[in-house]
Amino acid sequence: MPSRTYVSPARTAAAEEKRLRVVSAATALLRKEASIADVSMDAVAKAADVTRLTVYNQFKSRRGLLEAVFERIAREGGLGRIPEAMAGPDPAAALERLIEIFCDFWSHDEAIGRLSEAAAADPEFAQAIAERVERRRKSLAVLLGRAIPKGGSAKDRRDAVDLLFALTSYPVFAMLSEGRSPAAVGTILKASARAVLDRAGVKG
Repeated sequence: MPSRTYVSPARTAAAEEKRLRVVSAATALLRKEASIADVSMDAVAKAADVTRLTVYNQFKSRRGLLEAVFERIAREGGLGRIPEAMAGPDPAAALERLIEIFCDFWSHDEAIGRLSEAAAADPEFAQAIAERVERRRKSLAVLLGRAIPKGGSAKDRRDAVDLLFALTSYPVFAMLSEGRSPAAVGTILKASARAVLDRAGVKG
């Protein structure tokens, strides 16, 4: 009879506490440092008061660590509200709600800007983030599929999805945020999204 592997609750709790401490330290460094290059595994380990080996054991790579930071910010930034917004009966209203959610998210934590910088500099990390960002495109495609009248062309739908995908991106939000509040940026984006829907033939 095979022996059972005993997992110590105390050891599991300690490992989870270290993991959270490392993610918190990495997030703090992303907010503080001028460049993503300064957020190294060594720097994170020092900030979290753990060994470099501990960081690697927990996350395997810098990419794994940054992914964990992104997921934490996504949870805390309210992206969990997306399914509820998508369930609304009015696609145009749901789109406006999505824009509000993403404006809240992009403005939630300045570490997001560093993660965007990391994606631009690291192709491997960019691929990992792209897989998550693609969920936004799929959500927009679902909304547009409900909103665009039957008989609308596939090209019109594709063009509309691409435009809305760009409008709800971090780079566009960051550019419009110069001298504007998140709410003001949201107002601009909603008006632009409405123009996209009008061009696609969506009534209302």
